[in-house]
Amino acid sequence: RPLPRESQRLVSGLPLPWLIAGRYLRGERSHILSSTGVAALAATTLGVLAMTIAMALMSGYTETLQRKLIGLQGDLVVSPLVSGSLGDGQHRLRRASIPGVEFVGQVAYGEGSISSPALRAGTSVVFRGVEPGSKPPIARTSGAIADPKTAKLDLTPDDRGVARVLVGQELMRRLQVQAGDTVRLVVLDLGAERPRFRYRSARIAGAFTTGFAEFDASWALLDRDVLLAARGTASGIDVLEVKIGDGADREEVAASVEDALGEDWHVQRWEQLNRDLFAALALQEALLFFVLGLIVVVSTFNTASTLVILVRERLADIGVLTTLGLEPRRLFLVFLTYGLGLGALGIALGVTLGTAISWVVTRYELVRFDPEVAAVYFIDSVPFITQGQDVAAIVAFSFTVTVIACSIPAARAAKLLPAQALRGS
Repeated sequence: RPLPRESQRLVSGLPLPWLIAGRYLRGERSHILSSTGVAALAATTLGVLAMTIAMALMSGYTETLQRKLIGLQGDLVVSPLVSGSLGDGQHRLRRASIPGVEFVGQVAYGEGSISSPALRAGTSVVFRGVEPGSKPPIARTSGAIADPKTAKLDLTPDDRGVARVLVGQELMRRLQVQAGDTVRLVVLDLGAERPRFRYRSARIAGAFTTGFAEFDASWALLDRDVLLAARGTASGIDVLEVKIGDGADREEVAASVEDALGEDWHVQRWEQLNRDLFAALALQEALLFFVLGLIVVVSTFNTASTLVILVRERLADIGVLTTLGLEPRRLFLVFLTYGLGLGALGIALGVTLGTAISWVVTRYELVRFDPEVAAVYFIDSVPFITQGQDVAAIVAFSFTVTVIACSIPAARAAKLLPAQALRGS
């Protein structure tokens, strides 16, 4: 006859299956955790560790690209669908005073090259013309062109009319120049009947670092009026860039901007501009989770094997417990709790170690790329960011496969009859 439920609890109030599983985990009398148990624990820990670090890598890479792309392009890019003035659209947005909009600036783009005494052949660049007071789309700036309090740019020509240009750190290295040196700008004008090149001298105002190797090696920032005068108003790209404050709802702000401007303007969010890139990254992250999840699945086989060995070693215990009236369901819980305890310990160790390693790698920037490799991956260093949803997904997946793997040997142990268990021992 089954034992009364109250007699299947300890003095401390813990259920009897938990007590027995706890004693088995501590390795009393069989030292199971010193051999196969340790191997199973190590396998689970390594599998979860690999998943945690890999997901931190993908999250860090994606978040870095997102943050820097927003900084480079603005949260919203607005362009006229019909011939019109950017100034009119800028005036409308400023007059509308849309909550969440921090800054609206006119930006012009052009193509050309920059040469220096050390690099007379020059190198191709993309010119970005910005208005005075614009916030720089950059991570770090050297030179006296950014107000340290407001972090705003002022690239207007000096008193003698000499243009000032802010170049990427890698571009400055290629040109072998420093702040204050003079360089020669060549701007392509496509507005005439045939392409023309316009030449102008400029002084290096400083350098910036975006973290994007491609932009750091090929971008140059000028005053917008200087760029328009050089490339002409009929060529190149002219847009409005809208910066949205932290915490604001981007979709609501984008809808308000569209309402304020009307149908003659096209408003694009940064997600739309880079949709294909982030869709590919999301697919890559899902595939990486699946592939590394196979490691965790394999590690659960070790846990299940440990459970099979434990059942074999504890046949005498099983026979005695079932003879005393322990229900098969509770006997099943004994071995399932052992397997889940072993798996949970491995999961906790894997997540903890993975988070710690990710923090160290990010803190000391241990993963950095040479300029050639950085040009492929767009960024020169990768942070490893452990996100809550990634950890939750890893824990849920690992725990689920552990439950499935441990249920089979635990169920077989629960089906043993007392006579079979005692005879087999």
